[in-house]
Amino acid sequence: MMDLVPTVDIGDPTATSLEALNRACEDHGFFLISGHGLDDLIARTWMETERFFAAGSGVQEPLRRSKDQQLGYHDRELTKRLRDHKEVFDFIDPAGPGAGLNRWPGALGGFETTMAEYFEAFAALTATTLELVHATLGLSPQVVAEHGYDRTSSSVRLNHYPVGDPVPAGDREGLRPLGDVALGHHTDPGVLTLLLQDDTGGLQAESRVHGWIDVPPRPGTVVVNLADAMQVWTNDRYRAAVHRVVPMTDRDRYSIPFFANPTGDQVIEPIGALVDDAPRYRPFAWGEFMQGRIDDNYEDKGAEDIQIAHYATI
Repeated sequence: MMDLVPTVDIGDPTATSLEALNRACEDHGFFLISGHGLDDLIARTWMETERFFAAGSGVQEPLRRSKDQQLGYHDRELTKRLRDHKEVFDFIDPAGPGAGLNRWPGALGGFETTMAEYFEAFAALTATTLELVHATLGLSPQVVAEHGYDRTSSSVRLNHYPVGDPVPAGDREGLRPLGDVALGHHTDPGVLTLLLQDDTGGLQAESRVHGWIDVPPRPGTVVVNLADAMQVWTNDRYRAAVHRVVPMTDRDRYSIPFFANPTGDQVIEPIGALVDDAPRYRPFAWGEFMQGRIDDNYEDKGAEDIQIAHYATI
């Protein structure tokens, strides 16, 4: 079913590829982009990512995330109240006003420089990709200007999915159980996500028509998935991608998402030009919505994390 996840040349999109993009965004919210010209940088970023996760606790533990410090290393995040089969490293815009909140592994020379270069390149690629989606929706320049993304509220995550439990056996007491998949089904809370995935496979999307489908690795491409704000903006025309990762059985998997988010104080609501009858969501502040999603990462709140359905009007 590879044709269900179309590839668009970001430098020279054709009418046919944009029609396929539109269908995919309406059905499951995933497409691929090629022609980005970032192969060398991507290769160096993979090398640094694998080096970080191979460095061990002496490098990772000083960078451990907490509820008060949400950047750095973490290996026991929750999705749908169950523990993920992965460990992660998070950072925000190295050139932005919050750059001082980032924590870097000083022992890994070249890591910070490469990650800063990666953020800069993918911030630009995100802007171009979002322009493509806006054009496919037929939005006016004024509406486009009001529905972009803010790189200073966006973030990058390095993911490592090992075979087996990422938490050492001696540290598991009192933790929530692992989920039955490596990463439970969920949507991303922002505008859209640009994702690098290695050649291991395991990423799946929920299609309205076909059920769970694979998002297969394809050399030279970047995966794009729509997120919650986009679904609200389009009044359910486009779908925030429901996705999951199946367990690793034979080899580890690595992936790197760039989460493109609105500004923290932006009010999210359907775009008037895309509302045919009535808005399907009431307005809400994206920052408050995002905080509700973050809080659930650290402890079981006794209920699933907040979703955009909470703001639905019909």
